[in-house]
Formats: sequence, C-alpha cells, structure tokens
Amino acid sequence: MREALVGAYRELADIGLMGRAAGNLSCRVADGMLISGSGATAQSLTPERVVLVRDDGSWDGEVNPSTEWRMHQAVYQRHDQANVVVHTHSDYCVALACNNLPLPGFHYLVGTFGGSDVPCVPYSTFGTEQLASDAAEALTDRAACLLGNHGMICRGSDIDTAVAHAERLEILCRQYTLARALGEPGLLTDEQWIEFFGRAKKVDYSELV
Repeated sequence: MREALVGAYRELADIGLMGRAAGNLSCRVADGMLISGSGATAQSLTPERVVLVRDDGSWDGEVNPSTEWRMHQAVYQRHDQANVVVHTHSDYCVALACNNLPLPGFHYLVGTFGGSDVPCVPYSTFGTEQLASDAAEALTDRAACLLGNHGMICRGSDIDTAVAHAERLEILCRQYTLARALGEPGLLTDEQWIEFFGRAKKVDYSELV
C-alpha cells in the first residue's frame, strides 16, 4: 500500500495537481492511516517516507506525517466509506477557494461529487482541529469540498476514485472560471438534478455519495 500511495502522489504531480510540497495523500489501514510525510514532493516521497499514524494520533520514527494529518484523520473517523483522502493546492480549486466561492451546479458533472454543488468551508489555519472538523463536516454529503483561502480535499473508496475526484474537481473549477469570464453561468434546476441523479444511478459515472 505504501508503494501505491507513492505512485498516486506522483500521478497527481504529473497531471499538475500536486506541485512541490503543496498537498498530501493518505489511505485507511487497520490500525490508523498511512499518509505522505511532511514536506513530501513527487521527487522525494518514497515508501519509507509514508508514515503510519495510529488512531490515537501517534506515530514512530524520524519522519513526521504531513501537517494536515488531523484533517485526514477526521475524515476517516466521520466517514466509514472513505478509504483514501487527497488534499491539493491545485490552481483553479485555489482560485475559487481564495474567493470563498463554492463550485455551483453549472454543469451536470458537479453532481458526481454527490450533490448540486461543491461547498467551500471558511478559512482556518493549516493543521488545526478547526480545519479538520470543518472539512470532515463538509464531506458528509459530498465526496469533495473546497477549503477557503487554501485548496481542496476529497475522499474516495479507493485510490483510483480519489485521484479521479481530485482531477475532475480541478477540471470543473477551471471550466467554471472560464465560463464566468463570459458572464454568470446558468445553473441546473432542481428538476434537472433529480433527473440527473436518477439516471446516474443506472450508469457507472462515479461512486455517487
């Protein structure tokens, strides 16, 4: 599993979502979680620099976990269906987050995160219990959320799903930003969302929340 996390981290970096040490990745294990080490980059992260953080928040060794380990842990504690968590500072997610804007339902694929929008939680200092609590709460009915003046976080049942969520959210934030340059985009209606979710359950679009 350590090797799989390293591979996923490098994939996120290759597609432009994980620049330098701006982001982290984790997965649930029997006695806690495995998470990328503090200051990890795609070049420096190795299986040996993936840290086991126990359920009580302790870890061993000289490598410290990412400073956002509390946020990852809070998601796992609150959401049984979360097995992988991705946090990035990807460009267009940050652009919306720094304006404290949620991603509204301008495109039907916003619904693949579980609802008619992707919320944005208020800013809290990185690594704090407040940020962890706000992010975990926002993921109650969504697979992803934006973090005010910070970035994004998403959860998935496995690595491939979580990475796909992170990539799709960045694409949609970019498309929304481009659409706003032409005017205020129209949003899907409640009736259209009902029709979307009814049809989405019949096709393999995503693991809808």
